[in-house]
Amino acid sequence: MSTAPVRPVIHVGLDASWRTSGALEWALQEAELRHEPLDSVHVIDERVRRTPYWEPNVIDDAAMDLAGEVQAYLDSGPSTLDHEMDLVVGPPAETLVKRAAGSRMLVVGRRGIGAFRRLLIGSTSEAVTAAATVPVVVVPDRWKAADHNGPVVIAVDESGDDQAAMEFGVMEATERNVPLRLLHVWDLPNMYSWEAVNSSGLAAEWEADVRRTFQQIAEQWRAKYPDVLIDVDVWRGHPVDCIVRAAERHDAQLVVVGSQRRRRLPAMRLGSVARGVVQHATRPVAVVHEPAGR
Repeated sequence: MSTAPVRPVIHVGLDASWRTSGALEWALQEAELRHEPLDSVHVIDERVRRTPYWEPNVIDDAAMDLAGEVQAYLDSGPSTLDHEMDLVVGPPAETLVKRAAGSRMLVVGRRGIGAFRRLLIGSTSEAVTAAATVPVVVVPDRWKAADHNGPVVIAVDESGDDQAAMEFGVMEATERNVPLRLLHVWDLPNMYSWEAVNSSGLAAEWEADVRRTFQQIAEQWRAKYPDVLIDVDVWRGHPVDCIVRAAERHDAQLVVVGSQRRRRLPAMRLGSVARGVVQHATRPVAVVHEPAGR
């Protein structure tokens, strides 16, 4: 099956909190690492405008000021790339998803681009992460890329078949010249108790089996990308908790999680583990959907 070429551009969704959201700084770093232009976008939500969409003052002074400030910030940097700022009108999540379709990736702030600041992750950011067909990177507030030099951590499930997420993680580690850590979290089936399993010695045996399996998976990727240092990290416990704690322990620059599109509803496209990691991680999280045909 042929794959359409990726447009070499990185999109970032911004709102009035762009100076502290972390998303623009992460996206700028990514653009420089990949030598690709940055498309910064502020979406004016037509559903909450005080004036009708068709009136000429739909783009108000605040939005124009925001666009001007961001463009001036982009122009003042050392980059020679063509970084642009744009204002568009429409439903925020839908508009960003459509604009980013077929591109390299979409970057958003963890608190979202909408007005629901009380949520751990903004409603727009969660909707974008679930619906986008390109990788979406969710960046926590006040993230400073220069303050972190740890590895890229990729969460791998028991199938080891997150091909798109693995390829994305390898590229991110290669760009940054850092190791890639394959992280797998396992736990006991509900029918077993830890006390019984530990006393029988089965827990150690099962953990050894898991490590062997993922060392074999790592060897396959090492053979494919011999210049990338690939480590294996196996944790036992709740997947979201372990992924978040492992990322903090290793000072990860980025956490990559895969998400299988097994259901039609956009809200269901984001698996529970991916959603939980995006909600709770203190690191940028890339959600990479496997192609629909897989």
